[in-house]
Amino acid sequence: MSGPPMLEVRNVSAGYGSFRALFDVSLEVRAGEAVGVIGPNGAGKTTLLRVISKIIAPTSGSVVMEGQDLSRVPAHRVVEMGIAHVPEHRRLFPRLTVEENLRMGAFHPEARRRHAERLDFVYELFPRMKERRLQMAGTMSGGEQQMCAIGRGLMSGPKLLLLDEPSAGLAPVIVQQVFSLVRRIRAEGYTVLIVEQNIQQVLQVVDRAYLLEVGTIKQSGPSAELLASPEIRRAYLGL
Repeated sequence: MSGPPMLEVRNVSAGYGSFRALFDVSLEVRAGEAVGVIGPNGAGKTTLLRVISKIIAPTSGSVVMEGQDLSRVPAHRVVEMGIAHVPEHRRLFPRLTVEENLRMGAFHPEARRRHAERLDFVYELFPRMKERRLQMAGTMSGGEQQMCAIGRGLMSGPKLLLLDEPSAGLAPVIVQQVFSLVRRIRAEGYTVLIVEQNIQQVLQVVDRAYLLEVGTIKQSGPSAELLASPEIRRAYLGL
């Protein structure tokens, strides 16, 4: 794809207190791509997404979204710039209905103006959410809750959707459904950055991926190339 990347992560290091989770990590995502960040638990994948969405600040390096350095942008404006973060473990409001949870994703002014249109779009994409719209979110299955969390992210009309371990804690049959949702979102033209431990599944839905181990990028390339990598097949796929 030509032109500058939509998102550039440049030599980012980050951590929590004295603990360093990322070491000089660089990656890029271009408009219309689905990019994966794969690796084991504790590799720094969630920290990377938290840096991009300004939940935590990097200790060095920079994150640039459409040419704008996010260090100069207040954290509350990140969603307005087009970045939506669907966190690990869904983080829904369990005592609110599905529709109330979805509406929480459309809180910035532009999204509020278009919330009815966005809600119709999410219900068209995920008909089950329309069926469950008056149900308390905490009473749904894990897969339905993940669908609701992704729908909430889409309510802001994002340019870039960050998905943090969408298959975490779900039964294998539900995992298949979640990755079908990701394919559906891709088909709608969304740009997606997804971090996942489920390497075999995620490499079948992204264009490219980065392997993150112990806070550093160890390997990157087209998904088919990484699926065929002897090191990845041996270490992660048991092949």
